[in-house]
Amino acid sequence: MAVRHRRTVLGAWLLAAVLLAAGLALFRADHTGSGEPAAVPCPDSALDCPGGTAGTPRPPASPSADASASPSASGTASPAPTPGAPSATPSKGPGGTPPATTACSSPGACGFPDARTTGPRIPLERHDTGNMSVKTDGTVIRGWDIRGSLDVYANDVTVIDSRITSANWWGINLRPGFSGLKVLHTTITAVPGKGPDNGGVNYAVSNMGVSSVEVGWCDISVFGNALSMGQGDLHDNYVHDIVAFRNLGGEWQHTDAVISGGGNKGRLTVRHNTLLNPVPVDRGATAAVGLFADTGVVSSVVVDRNWLAGGAYALYGGGPGATGIQVTDNVFSTQYHPAAGAYGAVTAWNAGGAGNLWRGNRMSDGRPVVPEPAP
Repeated sequence: MAVRHRRTVLGAWLLAAVLLAAGLALFRADHTGSGEPAAVPCPDSALDCPGGTAGTPRPPASPSADASASPSASGTASPAPTPGAPSATPSKGPGGTPPATTACSSPGACGFPDARTTGPRIPLERHDTGNMSVKTDGTVIRGWDIRGSLDVYANDVTVIDSRITSANWWGINLRPGFSGLKVLHTTITAVPGKGPDNGGVNYAVSNMGVSSVEVGWCDISVFGNALSMGQGDLHDNYVHDIVAFRNLGGEWQHTDAVISGGGNKGRLTVRHNTLLNPVPVDRGATAAVGLFADTGVVSSVVVDRNWLAGGAYALYGGGPGATGIQVTDNVFSTQYHPAAGAYGAVTAWNAGGAGNLWRGNRMSDGRPVVPEPAP
């Protein structure tokens, strides 16, 4: 009897041990899971968002009670998810840009801005404003689908998460004597053939003053000279589908994704944008980035980590007197021309100018880009 009792007790202990082990295994599986950790939303940072971890969406914008072009106007719109970030790319270098030996097939595939990472993040409410003047300091326009243009005679105006469809000379224009304009997460476009310059439209964002303007995460198309300014912070924008037109003088309008005429009083930073100029050379194409000494010497410009394509040359570097021009880690794309521009990747580069720097620039197929010596 004693032996039988010991065997019964031993069997019970073994059964309890097996049940305990199974329970612990189920507990661990339930609490650890087998999937990857959830993606952390990437911040609204010029350097972190498109160049960060692939597939991590930006957090949606919060609706604003101060979305107004006048004290009595009210905003609309509840947050909506942001389209997905660019797909993952092979080994990226600093700031999310592929290293110099990596070939790039397209802007979005290689971590540069495109339609998925730019433009408004929330639903929009239509506003048929026409060509509207903004004259109240601190105005915030959020969630508006504007049929018209904005002429800014005020300080610290912000246009965010909106869309502008203009038939004016510009989409947004900052007048002389005013400062602090920000244009963020906004689509700026026009209807081809409906503009005042013999059917053309000239500037998506124009800075007529001597203060800096910030333009970030914007989707910009149609305008002949999309971003026109001597000083500003242009980052994470997608400029594309520029439309050729004959201007009032009967000539093909020169077209540039970014244009600066020189004589600037402050710094112009052009960082991590996709700048496409698909216009044929015989219809006015000039550059993806045009730094021209039209109104004075070009100085203090940073052109860093952009995707540049199209134009006669993709980059005009400022000319003989240019100083303080830093051109670093840009990708010159072959999508329109084998040499990025019809005649080459870069011209008018002043290698001997004080503070001028050329480093890490390459073609989209991986070849380094080296400027030809100035004549």
